Amino acid sequence: MPAIDWLSVLERGLLVLLALQLVRLVWAVVTPVGSFGPWEGRQAQIMAPAARQALFASFDPFFRTGAPNQPGNGVVTSLALTLYGIRLNEGSGLGSAIIAAPDGVQNSFAVGDEILPGVVLKSVAFDHVTIDRGGAEEQIFLDQSTPAPTAEPQAAPTQGWQSAAPVPAPPPSAGPTADSLKREIGFAPRMQNGRVTGLAVSSKGPAFANAGFRPGDILTQINGVAVGSTGDLQTLQNQIAPGARLSLTVERGAAVASVNLIVQGQ
Repeated sequence: MPAIDWLSVLERGLLVLLALQLVRLVWAVVTPVGSFGPWEGRQAQIMAPAARQALFASFDPFFRTGAPNQPGNGVVTSLALTLYGIRLNEGSGLGSAIIAAPDGVQNSFAVGDEILPGVVLKSVAFDHVTIDRGGAEEQIFLDQSTPAPTAEPQAAPTQGWQSAAPVPAPPPSAGPTADSLKREIGFAPRMQNGRVTGLAVSSKGPAFANAGFRPGDILTQINGVAVGSTGDLQTLQNQIAPGARLSLTVERGAAVASVNLIVQGQ
């Protein structure tokens, strides 16, 4: 029996493998389309102008996460509590507020403190606070119906820490009366796509500025309820009565502002 030439067999095997690799290389060059589809990248899909406008209209770069304490999420409290000042810590999300009880005594309350029996300060915002009243959320707004008084300069403390007493708010009699609000402020429905989306506020006298309105304001919410029909105008007129507390939200150009009123008597 002749001996097997293993070296010759190995040489032939290597030649066969080399030939197979050459065939695969030629196949890959002449056939650019493989089992995973075309080799070209996908083309960019450009949205239509109307779709782009709808997308950016629903995007707010300044409030990406949503603000939990925007006006309108709660109900204005009926308790005789007055908010004089707010200290907000943006880092921790906590803060404190200076609130006067029904007896007129002012105290500073931190978030989580009990203001009255069963009433707890839940959160603070730049112009209002939210309280927990027996499990229900209610809001107290800063009184912006009158300009803030000018603070007198104070001498620097000579030693130690000193706390400045809060500046008392102007007396309620400084606010507009019910008659002046009805007589000197005009309201007209704003129509968009066939429906009422707000009330255009116009000036007919000095009560317009005294109440905190500005030319071009559009009233969109009354005590946290959105304006959606012409009947809301009559509702607003009925709520303007001596002693009433009104929390109004207005569109002011591209911004949203709050106008809070304590309606005075005659």
